[in-house]
Amino acid sequence: MCYKQVLYMDYSFLNDNKLVPVVVLDSAQDALPVLGALREGGIKVAEITFRTACAREAIALACTNIKDMLVGAGTVINAEQCAQAISAGAKFVVSPGFSAEVAGECKRADVPYLPGVATATEVMAAKACGFDILKFFPAGAMGGVKTLKAIAAAFPDVRFLPTGGVNAENMKEYLALDCVVAVGGSWMVKKDVESTLRLSREATEALK
Repeated sequence: MCYKQVLYMDYSFLNDNKLVPVVVLDSAQDALPVLGALREGGIKVAEITFRTACAREAIALACTNIKDMLVGAGTVINAEQCAQAISAGAKFVVSPGFSAEVAGECKRADVPYLPGVATATEVMAAKACGFDILKFFPAGAMGGVKTLKAIAAAFPDVRFLPTGGVNAENMKEYLALDCVVAVGGSWMVKKDVESTLRLSREATEALK
């Protein structure tokens, strides 16, 4: 099922936040130090992925304790995960592909959903369901900037969040494209807080 006739989602937070860290946590207790370091480094938005079992608890901790950071959920692949993320306080939801049931959960909760696409066919399917802000994933493996430019040329009304293979060296190349609203990546998220803080600062400074 698609939701084109009733779908409206507010993606304006991406206009002022060009970096969306992809955060994978092995323990919920790591959420506050890791996201705190990102925030201190100047990054105001992050997605905590559902690749690990602690995702829901980590999102809840971050949303409760870091009030000036927009925390979302990533790698959400079904309605159950989506409901958990939203109940924990996630302010947006990201998927590696498109899921109609996740779209439905997000619509009901009025939470922005960014489905993933990798081909023109997938962009067309997402557009048919009312989406014009899409995650391009895995960006590097699919050909990077060159492929994204080629796909985007056919869809001038669609904007992309490239993720997967985006790093400090190529983020500006992606962001220079008119079709790119922001970039996602994990290069600034390290095991130790000091490295996360340093890399976050370097990334935000590079964009000024």
